[in-house]
Amino acid sequence: MLVFLTALAAAYLGLCAFLFLSQRAMLYPAPKHRGRPAGMGEVIEVPGGTPMLWRPARLDGSVVVHFHGNGEQVTDSGWLGEELAQRGVSFAAVEYPGYPGAAGLPSESSIVSAAERALQHLTTSMGIAPNRIVLSGQSLGAGVAVTLAAKGWGRKLALLSPYTSLPVVAERGVLRLFPVRLLMLDRFDSASRAPQIDKPVLVLHGNRDEVIPFEDGRRLARRFPHARFVEIDGAYHNDLWGRPPTLAEYLAFVAG
Repeated sequence: MLVFLTALAAAYLGLCAFLFLSQRAMLYPAPKHRGRPAGMGEVIEVPGGTPMLWRPARLDGSVVVHFHGNGEQVTDSGWLGEELAQRGVSFAAVEYPGYPGAAGLPSESSIVSAAERALQHLTTSMGIAPNRIVLSGQSLGAGVAVTLAAKGWGRKLALLSPYTSLPVVAERGVLRLFPVRLLMLDRFDSASRAPQIDKPVLVLHGNRDEVIPFEDGRRLARRFPHARFVEIDGAYHNDLWGRPPTLAEYLAFVAG
């Protein structure tokens, strides 16, 4: 019995070590090749090795700066840039380190640093007034957007399928058996940052989301001083944009 328990403990510790060492590969499954954006957007290079999809519209309109999900890349958002351009809203999507064409390796700190470089580039080199910027984030990108909003960026914040923190999302299913909160290096703790974000926030979440629990998104929305939570009936994690209320609510919010 002692031998069995020793072997079981060794196997458990081995799995913990595997999860710790491979967590970023699992958290950031970057596409292998850069895609081509739909429409008239172009990928420009921000100094420091950060590609950014840029789709300009009106010179005096809002500028949405978007952060995508962990399995996507900036060119996947080209369609959204075209939808916004029709409403006079310019669009930028910032790439993460280690993703197609981007320098470095992905982590919470490197992603936030790249995002801030992109925002500085927009507001200095490209001459965009900071009060025109609306931050937007989906899934993993919601944590990025919240972090930047807490740093003072953006006049509004739009979140799709957000989470209170990455460990809360990770400790589901079989991973519940492991000390996820101790093992995770990147946390994107939006719940602790939300109360200090004193600006309008829109939260959209599908009530059938199988990746990020619907209730976790609702809990996060309650942490913001000025948030509106919209339940998207019947939407899962990856079909949220395909539900008519999502795009209508999003466009009305960011363009207003």
